Amino acid sequence: MNSVVNVHQAEAWNGYEGNHWADHQDRYDAVNDAFNEPLLAAATVGERDRVLDVGCGNGRLTRLAAGRAAHGHAVGVDLSAPMLGRARASAEAEGLANVTFEQGDAQVHPLAPGGFDVAVSRFGIMFFADPVAAFANIGRALRPGGRLAMLSLRSMAEQDLGPVFAAMTPYLPGRPASTEPGHPGPESLSDPARVHEVLTSAGFQNAATTPVDAPQTWGADAEDAAAFLGAWGPVRFMLGQTDQDSASRALDALTEAMRPFERSGAVRLRGAAWLITATRP
Repeated sequence: MNSVVNVHQAEAWNGYEGNHWADHQDRYDAVNDAFNEPLLAAATVGERDRVLDVGCGNGRLTRLAAGRAAHGHAVGVDLSAPMLGRARASAEAEGLANVTFEQGDAQVHPLAPGGFDVAVSRFGIMFFADPVAAFANIGRALRPGGRLAMLSLRSMAEQDLGPVFAAMTPYLPGRPASTEPGHPGPESLSDPARVHEVLTSAGFQNAATTPVDAPQTWGADAEDAAAFLGAWGPVRFMLGQTDQDSASRALDALTEAMRPFERSGAVRLRGAAWLITATRP
């Protein structure tokens, strides 16, 4: 892997967090797949486009983009070796010859100047140590007039996960900094004003944020969904900061909070994101 400046994220995504996402590829896709179509529609991927997928993870979006760019190419970049292994295996199984995956930190990864027509990301842009530097690097990789279409989470208060997490708080210590706006983590780009500031500082034009909601499938029932979400990195971290009894009570509260969302053999919560678009001058 080339130079990495986002050291803590590299450790997480090549450790427990990355392995959990790789081991549960289908489950995480079930959480996020409903966001694919709005994102790809905004990206307007053409059949000859060269597509860059930032923070590609297990490569679901990269492979979908490659399918639309049948006479072009898609490149996925991610810090996580375990997830990239899954991405490559899935691309091979699907018979995709126009997709490649590279391990690297998108903030500093050497991307070919002007080598792409469009850059996309499905929730892979929220973990940059320096988002302005990262988007500037992505911008240099786009041709003049190149397009940006990416998703970041809106605040937890706007997600169905908000009250689910709130049910756990009496039994847990304060939230880790990685879950707060302004820090690398799920809510780092949850403020549209911050998104506009970052993109403008990175040299993009016509920055816009559009709210998008989509159903997210977390499990077969409340118990299954709570066990899965309880093993997600940020939740697992918080559970590890308290005593065993409190952690058990928190998981019980999580299970009960999931129960109202059980319907038709699955637990479905409404996810809330910003669809971020911009262009390179």
